[in-house]
Amino acid sequence: MLHIGIVIFPQVEELDFVAPFEVLSYMNKIQPNSTRVLLIAPSLEPIEAFNGLKIIPHESYETAPSLDILIFPGGKGRIRWMKDASTLAFLHRQYPSLSYLASVCTGAFFLAEAGLLQGKKATTHAKAFNELADYGVQVVSSKIVREGKIISAGGVSSGLELGFYLLKELFGTQAAREVAENIEYTVDIDTL
Repeated sequence: MLHIGIVIFPQVEELDFVAPFEVLSYMNKIQPNSTRVLLIAPSLEPIEAFNGLKIIPHESYETAPSLDILIFPGGKGRIRWMKDASTLAFLHRQYPSLSYLASVCTGAFFLAEAGLLQGKKATTHAKAFNELADYGVQVVSSKIVREGKIISAGGVSSGLELGFYLLKELFGTQAAREVAENIEYTVDIDTL
């Protein structure tokens, strides 16, 4: 079973984390006990997302297990939380053992703030390209950009493509296609 963590924080953009959560969790309906997707937050207190959705995290930074994949979504709250010492410490603690570190939308700024994107290719929301470039990042306009074990996805809805990209890498093209068909989402898995 793969352990996948998605970091959430106050004012996180809902679709940024719900989209990959749904796609990666859905894999269990095809191949039982293949993924365990956890929402991880600074504490176990409920989180209010940007549009008002309230979420109770599964784990805190302190209680989270060692992960195979770690995903950072974006949203208005990233402006504060990407500079938070406990968030950056959690990222640095998990990073060495991760198979993949990923971001959705402006979640790329967590990776940039941690110094993991300097001189590398990455993407984010189109309106934040210049801001990301200020971190020494080679910004690419694309749904998915991979640089080693770091994968970034473009704006908001690109979290769906990130989920399918990860499924393709972890379980193969056919499994990713099956999940896409079952959730009735049209995506060309081969081009991800």
